[in-house]
Amino acid sequence: MNPLEAKPIATARLDLVPLRVDHAEEMATVLSDPALHAFIGGAPDDPEALRARYERLTEGSPEPGVSWLNWVVRLRDEDCLTGTVQATVTSSGQGGVAEIAWVVGTAWQGRGIAAEAARGLVDWLVRQPVRTLVAHIHPEHRASAAVAAAAGLAATEVWQDGELRWLRRVDSQADGARVNSVSQSGS
Repeated sequence: MNPLEAKPIATARLDLVPLRVDHAEEMATVLSDPALHAFIGGAPDDPEALRARYERLTEGSPEPGVSWLNWVVRLRDEDCLTGTVQATVTSSGQGGVAEIAWVVGTAWQGRGIAAEAARGLVDWLVRQPVRTLVAHIHPEHRASAAVAAAAGLAATEVWQDGELRWLRRVDSQADGARVNSVSQSGS
């Protein structure tokens, strides 16, 4: 599988815009609430630290066969950034595996933005050579679990670093992609 490149994605209300370094200043404000780190730890990055992080991300993965795909989420009607979605796609013998994640700033939560952005991301990924989508979610983070479910992922019984693994498998068929049912074991 050739490395994937983030492309613009449009949903009903959102534009998922491939990440650029110059998004750092606005995103530092969007992501400034320490409550966003309640489940993942750490603290918000200031604009300089976020700029350095975005520089690393936009350079791409140094590992062959791994694609770092990152987007900012723009709410079209308000013409503002509201969060991010990302996927790390790794080549495998049965199609790519995408580890996905999302975050929406506190001021925009509760409006369905994360679910819409995650669905847009997943819909785009399944049109690529990606056949497995995975997310890891803290068991008490109900909002993030709802986003994963809205994007077609199902909880498994697999744990990693205190987070529950969510999974969606996709089969490629001549008439398009079809979602497989997911076993509770996550295998």
